[in-house]
Amino acid sequence: MNIAKFDKLCGSLPGASFVVQWSDAHVYKVGGKLFAMANRWEGELAFILKTSPLACEILRQQGIASLAPYLTRGNWVRIGNPTMLSDAELASYIRQSYDIVVAKLPKAVRAGLN
Repeated sequence: MNIAKFDKLCGSLPGASFVVQWSDAHVYKVGGKLFAMANRWEGELAFILKTSPLACEILRQQGIASLAPYLTRGNWVRIGNPTMLSDAELASYIRQSYDIVVAKLPKAVRAGLN
């Protein structure tokens, strides 16, 4: 998945907002909370997403992801070689990240997303 596809997918999710932070990172938030980020680290495109504990462990064991820098708690992963996943698989993880973050938002904020 390239940055354009990432931006299109993240931007299409209800209530998603986009901001460029930390130099040139494409950061997506919902309800003011981060759910996905894309940036180049050491010249390579990488994605940071929130996962379930099981997905975090599986992705790490398979060598697809590592713990996200600065977000080492809460099952945040850095997918440093996105070519190890198909666009559909990565899109699924992005949607899961969004859903996990939305589920933790206050009820009134969640109600306003529809």
